[in-house]
Amino acid sequence: MTDALKIRAAVQFPMPLPEAFDYAVPDGMEVRPGDHVHAPLGPRSARGVVWSVAHDDGSRNLKPLDGLIGGAPLAEGNLAFIDWASKYLVQLPGNVLRAMLRGEDALRPSPVETVYRPSGEEPTRLTEARQRVLDAADLLGEASAADLAREAGVSSGVVSGLVKAGGLVAEERPADPPFADPDPEGEGLALTELQADAAATLRRLVRAGGFQSALLDGVTGSGKTEVYFEAIAEALRTHSDGQILVLLPEIALTQAIMARFKERFGAEPAEWHSGLNPKQRRRVWREINEGRARIVVGARSALFLPFRKLSLVVVDEEHDPTYKQGEGLTYQARDLAVARAKIDGATVILASATPSLESLANARAGRYVHIRLPARIGAAVLPDISTIDLRETPAEAGRWLSPPMVEAMAETFERGEQTLLYLNRRGYAPLVLCRACGHRFQSPDTDTPLVEHRYTGRLVCHLTGFSMPKPDTCPDCGAKDSLTSVGPGVERVAEEAKALFPQAVVEIFSSDISGGGEALRDLIARMERSEIDILVGTQIAAKGHNFPNLTLVGVVDADLGLAGGDPRAGERTYQTLVQVAGRAGRADRKGRAILQTHDPDHDAIAALVAGDRDRFLDVESQAREMLGLPPYGRLASIVVSAESEDKVIAAAAELARTAPRADGVEIWGPAEPRYGVLRGRWRRRLLVRADKSVDISAYLASWKARVKIPASVRVVMDVDPYSFV
Repeated sequence: MTDALKIRAAVQFPMPLPEAFDYAVPDGMEVRPGDHVHAPLGPRSARGVVWSVAHDDGSRNLKPLDGLIGGAPLAEGNLAFIDWASKYLVQLPGNVLRAMLRGEDALRPSPVETVYRPSGEEPTRLTEARQRVLDAADLLGEASAADLAREAGVSSGVVSGLVKAGGLVAEERPADPPFADPDPEGEGLALTELQADAAATLRRLVRAGGFQSALLDGVTGSGKTEVYFEAIAEALRTHSDGQILVLLPEIALTQAIMARFKERFGAEPAEWHSGLNPKQRRRVWREINEGRARIVVGARSALFLPFRKLSLVVVDEEHDPTYKQGEGLTYQARDLAVARAKIDGATVILASATPSLESLANARAGRYVHIRLPARIGAAVLPDISTIDLRETPAEAGRWLSPPMVEAMAETFERGEQTLLYLNRRGYAPLVLCRACGHRFQSPDTDTPLVEHRYTGRLVCHLTGFSMPKPDTCPDCGAKDSLTSVGPGVERVAEEAKALFPQAVVEIFSSDISGGGEALRDLIARMERSEIDILVGTQIAAKGHNFPNLTLVGVVDADLGLAGGDPRAGERTYQTLVQVAGRAGRADRKGRAILQTHDPDHDAIAALVAGDRDRFLDVESQAREMLGLPPYGRLASIVVSAESEDKVIAAAAELARTAPRADGVEIWGPAEPRYGVLRGRWRRRLLVRADKSVDISAYLASWKARVKIPASVRVVMDVDPYSFV
């Protein structure tokens, strides 16, 4: 037996600290990597995770651990993933660990709550209030006293009295019950021959075990979800204790796919996204950490949940830019999902109708198994796609829908079919000006324009969240009735559609919709039931929805995503337009998509109309390869910010001066980004372009270690940036 204080534990804290700290393990305490502990940190006791355990010669006067917290330790794969991610992202490991941990209550057994249900017996004295409680209990089934009282409109004392009178029975149960086990033998939809072949390939990969990767490349409406459901079923059969993660790009997609999971596997999976309340998060985190939640469906942050044994990872709509987390801990969830699957020895499936160039390059190089679904299922066929050249056929003055677009909408409405108007711009207008003096409304301490939201009467900054009521007079010159709205947002287009078609039901589909996730789900359900004639939507409308009666998609401004210096602008535009066009004609009615554009000859738009994806991808790939940009090179962004312009200029210049010299690396900048001031801080950006053979993460880490930056200056390094604002 080792003497007391001869075992040391390295403890990682979920804080921006450079490394794990060593502590002595008290005599009689047994710890292992992944254990959650309390340890002294400065004047307090802090929560941390044991990273490693080793014998100690006792030469150092180490502080002892304060104690074990309990609960299942983080599995070894989680620790390895955090170590890898911190190096790859050039982040302190404590910051990555913080993304994985929840409150300590998630480590303890589920709390117990009391619920009430009808006893089936007549209470000794049935008052009107008690009858309302019984009616509420019949409606809700098992419910807490507070929920019953709220539903019945009575005090909780009435509920207690009804228990004593014999009308209700009280029972105790876990507040965080386990998730039901999914059944892999549930009956799925009948697969076409192409789908069956694709599913067979995925099942073979899952059965083979170990790290396997596949790109499921299928046109919109080809049934990719049913195909990867077959892979999930195989993973459930093959790996009795394995866990499955399905990543989705939008919360709005979660409800529809949860229903499909329940229909296929007999149980809803655990879901993880920003719309969950703390109690729901605690339950999901505990069940995953204990290994009891078998299937998890979530947004990008679900990648940092504490899985015990991942056997399958699915990244649906893998091309979607919302998988990139741009603030705080910056990461590309698709790329980290592949890395996490490799660490855990799991199969990873990337699914998309418009795969990213990165994924296609990996498939062409043989690193991914490339599985294609080139046709829609059933009677549905791909929509016809055409353009309206706004240079030749512009909209009328003060309007945004051209005459051919209005004519197509009228034909669709007369046939009792639905139209989707797509414009990826929230609000009523992207800019508000004063006609008298030219004042431009901007967010305070930021270069960003304020977007007018006419339904709420507010001006909003979508970058910082600042909001203010729209004034009646210009704050600069005091002129009344001088403010003018410049350009269209979805609210303005919806206003125009209502004026053109007063008998039509027109709705807006945007993340700004009041009521949050529940309102979004209700809107999607009404669209599916054909209760909406014209839907005006932002990018959220382009993703994964199936509206059987939608036969016309009208893109109000197909050129919107092509502006700016983003090297992925053409690829993103093509992907988005394919996705939104693919909402049309998904049942037995022929669909069409019409794109309003000032540049119909642009490679992305011309390829979409011609249905020639490969031609566009070849042109895009050649341009990226010639410039050494992803996927044929590496990019990293360094954003320097300070409270004054002089400070940021000096700090950015010092950073550039200390850049390590290395073959295959170019430094561009420092330069002022699109928004030179953000939240009161002045900004400068440097871009690092490196050959693919260069370990850009190691290069950035070396650079970061050799430069001294004042504490008041922030330096944010972003490997593989997606935003250039």
